[in-house]
Amino acid sequence: MASSERVAADPACWPVWRLSEAIGAGRLSPVELVDAHLARIGQFDGKLHAYTEVYGTDARRAAHAAALAIRAGHAVGPLHGIPIAIKDLVQIEGRVVTGGCAVWRTRRSTVTATLVRRLLAQGMILLGKTHMTEFAMEGWGTNAHMGTPWNPWDDTLARTPGGSSSGSAVAVAAGLAPWAVGTDTGGSVRVPAAWCGLTSLKTSAGRISNFGLLPTSRTLDTPGPMARDARDVALLYDALAGSDPRDPRTLGLPGRGAAPQEGHRGVAGLRLARMPDSERAAISAPVLAAYDRCLDEFADSGAEIVSLALPGSFAEIASLSGRIMAAEAYSVLHDLVDDASQPLDENVRPKIAAGRNVSAGDYLSVLARRAELVRAFDATFAGVDALLMPTSAWTALPLEAIDRSVSPMALTRFANFLDLCVVAMPNGFDAQGLPTSVQVICRRFNESMALRIAGAYQAATVWHERHPANYW
Repeated sequence: MASSERVAADPACWPVWRLSEAIGAGRLSPVELVDAHLARIGQFDGKLHAYTEVYGTDARRAAHAAALAIRAGHAVGPLHGIPIAIKDLVQIEGRVVTGGCAVWRTRRSTVTATLVRRLLAQGMILLGKTHMTEFAMEGWGTNAHMGTPWNPWDDTLARTPGGSSSGSAVAVAAGLAPWAVGTDTGGSVRVPAAWCGLTSLKTSAGRISNFGLLPTSRTLDTPGPMARDARDVALLYDALAGSDPRDPRTLGLPGRGAAPQEGHRGVAGLRLARMPDSERAAISAPVLAAYDRCLDEFADSGAEIVSLALPGSFAEIASLSGRIMAAEAYSVLHDLVDDASQPLDENVRPKIAAGRNVSAGDYLSVLARRAELVRAFDATFAGVDALLMPTSAWTALPLEAIDRSVSPMALTRFANFLDLCVVAMPNGFDAQGLPTSVQVICRRFNESMALRIAGAYQAATVWHERHPANYW
């Protein structure tokens, strides 16, 4: 069977919006859908290593219950019976939650995250937990003790899957889940999406409750959807977002305003900014070529491409962001990090231990500088609908070629620091067939605009429709 025929026949290869339509019309059963994903997990996850735990028995039970309810006319909504994968820092009462740390292999949660309760209330089915980097503090996607997921775009050479939401990205890219939940503190849903050919959303702080998530940085942590296209990302964002009295940041925010088909409004008349020329030097030629072509594609669709002078360099903002992350992570994890007998990832331990040297005065100074830069950026962004820039400076690298003195998140951290919302999406491929990615960066609480722009781009291009050949 040709690849296109296999994709058409296998529901595990369909986008969620199509799955929802098929279940609603009675053409597809949640039982068939869950079985299809569990079969693919059994076939491929031995190599891909996307899941820390698969909830096979419970997922099948939930699928049978969903099928009966839907058949009886008791569907709770359009996502009833849709399976999903969850990053292993999202807590579910009674389930193991490792946070990517082998020391916590047997740690069980005593609470259930608000976002999980929202998924279950809409009838979604948990397939299992996905691998991540230790404590969500490593951007390449590697994990020395729990194992590194295999990027499915290269079946012969182990490449960076992106972190920290590495397993979530690999699971969705290879068809082991139709979509997944990740988290983003400095780029952790965007870099994995970039290197695995997916679409993801870094939400504004407070849009989705952090209650029940193991914290890395309480200032910067944001949960976010990871899927194959912007329409699915919008569906999952709409399912997750909302106020929660257990997370004060979610209270009193403007309406979330997302709609699954925002892209139908197009981009004609929008003003989209290109990244400053001063930031181009560190970006690889294939990524720049895809980015420049992307700007032309937006211009051809009627957008005005403009220049924008940003306050503060990406390097300065990345450094300030790193100090917040280190200080806040150390405040939570110092007992483990300071105990040399604990088998922690030695690429991660020093990043968190650096927080030991951030004084209270230094920490408050960084927060003050952050507030200053947020105000300056808000003023600079006036009259511009979005900033477009690459998600990563490179396509996925061979694991053996990683330079750990260089961060893969140089182009993503500033959005967390300035509390912006961002869609990352595919915008091309390099000569090796590896995906490139572009970020659509909008003001905080303007997820609807980011999703509109991404949806319009995907309506006019086909990059998001390509999949790793050996798994599709």
